[in-house]
Amino acid sequence: MSHLIALWRWLIPRLSRDPGETRSQRIFRRIRIGIVIAACLVTLQSVLLVFGAWRNDRQIERHMGVAEANVLSAGPRRSTIEFVTPDRVTYRPELGVLYPSELDTGMRIYVEYDKNTPDLVRVQDRNASLAIIPAGSIAVVGWLIAGAALLAVTSIERRTGRETTKAAAAVQD
Repeated sequence: MSHLIALWRWLIPRLSRDPGETRSQRIFRRIRIGIVIAACLVTLQSVLLVFGAWRNDRQIERHMGVAEANVLSAGPRRSTIEFVTPDRVTYRPELGVLYPSELDTGMRIYVEYDKNTPDLVRVQDRNASLAIIPAGSIAVVGWLIAGAALLAVTSIERRTGRETTKAAAAVQD
């Protein structure tokens, strides 16, 4: 347990300044704080991505309409569709369809859309749970990169500290 606490103190930056802190120590501390802030922002982005998908699903479910659609163009992140509502109005949502994976051009699919905002469309029987794994993996990769960056900054700081100590000892001799 004491090893984990020591590792934590070694990696995670102090927010407050030490009284005897040198200029280089202050710079390294601020770099570590920046790395942790960047990782927190990536995590926040992932949480907001899932929240946004959930919010879109709730909006569709409040005023749901179902229609048959033609896939005009298909891609892993964006697919363009065209569908006709029961009142015979044709829509081509500008932003495409939500959850477009595994669609091919020319497919006929069923979609669920918000009757009040027909541009908000998802593939039938797909929901926000499909966003959890991509968003979670983005957050995990972000923290892995931040951890590697923190290790690199800490090792550079230690190496710089040793060189400074050797130089100071040489000056005293």
